[in-house]
Amino acid sequence: MLVLSASLFLLTSLGMGLFISTIASTQQQAIMSSSLIATPTFMLSGFAYPIRNMPIAVQYLTYLNPLRYLIEIVRGIFLKGTGISVLWPQMLTLLVYGMVVMGLAATSFRKKLD
Repeated sequence: MLVLSASLFLLTSLGMGLFISTIASTQQQAIMSSSLIATPTFMLSGFAYPIRNMPIAVQYLTYLNPLRYLIEIVRGIFLKGTGISVLWPQMLTLLVYGMVVMGLAATSFRKKLD
């Protein structure tokens, strides 16, 4: 189950990277954009700081962060021993998020080829 969840997260991360690379015009711009996205993603994941201690507006913003869902899955598997019957909403969210981002990257790539 952990491998499946990690694969869903990798699908999402790969989609975000492809989307950034199709939008950026140079390699430097892509590197800067990805580094500007990576730091807030890590900080808002709930790994470094608990989400419940963040301001309410930021707590709602963390729902857009795919790393939040992977952290919840990993904590559920390793610390609580829960299975797919409990963690399916997070896995479904990662799947939907990954498909949307990959779709955006594909359409952006097609537009760039034309």
